[in-house]
Amino acid sequence: MAFFPFSKRKEFFSPDEQNRIVNAIRQAEQQTSGEIRVYTESRCRFVDPLDRAAEIFWGLKMDATKDRNGVLVYVAMKDHQFAILADQGIHEKVGQAFWYQEVAVMKSHFSKAHPAEAIEAVVNDIGLALKTHFPYDRSNDKNELPDDMVFGK
Repeated sequence: MAFFPFSKRKEFFSPDEQNRIVNAIRQAEQQTSGEIRVYTESRCRFVDPLDRAAEIFWGLKMDATKDRNGVLVYVAMKDHQFAILADQGIHEKVGQAFWYQEVAVMKSHFSKAHPAEAIEAVVNDIGLALKTHFPYDRSNDKNELPDDMVFGK
């Protein structure tokens, strides 16, 4: 098992921005059995941010959801690199073009220096996709993963 460092570094976002992002995650998850996590770090230590997102996805055990409907939003803040990695259940429903579109949304917001808005917009879009394909069922839904943001080094 590899060492997987996490920290509570939050300097990328103000407390208000962090709250808005976490609230977007919670609101999205109230309508779906799907799970959304947001991971930010300073720099991507991989050439391809999708490779880094995969490492984080497995490290956070996002593949352990019952319906295989976990989605990771990965952001390397200083490098302006982004990736969205989805588990098999939701990926099969929406397809690769959806994820490319969401990364484009993030790039657009980042180009205007609005990183919190970028993440909020993507979380909202992912939430709608999850709601469509994995609607909330009060009788058996549980929050399988924490809603807080995860901050890397």
